[in-house]
Amino acid sequence: MAKCLSSICAVNHMVKTNQFLSGVIAVPARKSLEREKIDSLEKLSHYSEEEIMKLHGFGKNAMEKLKNHMREHEISFKN
Repeated sequence: MAKCLSSICAVNHMVKTNQFLSGVIAVPARKSLEREKIDSLEKLSHYSEEEIMKLHGFGKNAMEKLKNHMREHEISFKN
């Protein structure tokens, strides 16, 4: 098995540690939020439910899980 030495390995093995909504919604929906620079419930509250539903990876299931999580933290979408 080959070893990866930083002086000779051209591959970047850094792993992103953005854990926002990890375990709450699926990866495609989380990545869509990440692309929109939404990385907190506070930022999420600046969007309407309709705006978030337009993002890739969001369907009824993801939205329901997200709304339940937001409700638990007393945060809601803008009207």
